[in-house]
Amino acid sequence: MKLPVYLYGHPVLREVAKDITPDYPELKELIELMWDSMYESEGIGLAAPQIGKSIRLLVIDADVMSDSFPECKGFKRTMINAHIVERGEDTCTEMEGCLSVPGISENVTRPKYIKIEYLDENFEPHTEELEGFAARVVQHEYDHLEGKLFVDHLSGLRKQLIKKKLHKIAQGMIRCDYKTVSAPKR
Repeated sequence: MKLPVYLYGHPVLREVAKDITPDYPELKELIELMWDSMYESEGIGLAAPQIGKSIRLLVIDADVMSDSFPECKGFKRTMINAHIVERGEDTCTEMEGCLSVPGISENVTRPKYIKIEYLDENFEPHTEELEGFAARVVQHEYDHLEGKLFVDHLSGLRKQLIKKKLHKIAQGMIRCDYKTVSAPKR
């Protein structure tokens, strides 16, 4: 069973996710389902809020990007209770898209470097310094844990230009090749 992706406009995407403990119910199964759902949706990352769970859990497999971004070679992680503890001052701008915001891709400026602390699927602690596109992918997924989406990083003008598209996504007026959950009707 693959998990549906929650779309722009759903309140769970705006919640700050909570840390979890090793006794979180059926955690191993949830992680496996997240990997399956991410691959089925053709994503390179998936955060728990995107599947309706406001917990600090994300999965990333950026290896598919390694031809263009060598730092992504073999970059496959499960991150639990992730917290970015340092961000570099130098930034770069790259195109981003998101499974929760289908059909929209925009240039987003982010720090080139981050330092992140997290637990792996065995609750072993890790501290990693990431640069380039690997840092970008982690920051994008990390934003989901903080209740943010990539469109929040856009200028007011860019947001205005995509406002109708965002509204259609929030209203469930979009077709996807993967299962989705739209925002509740008001």
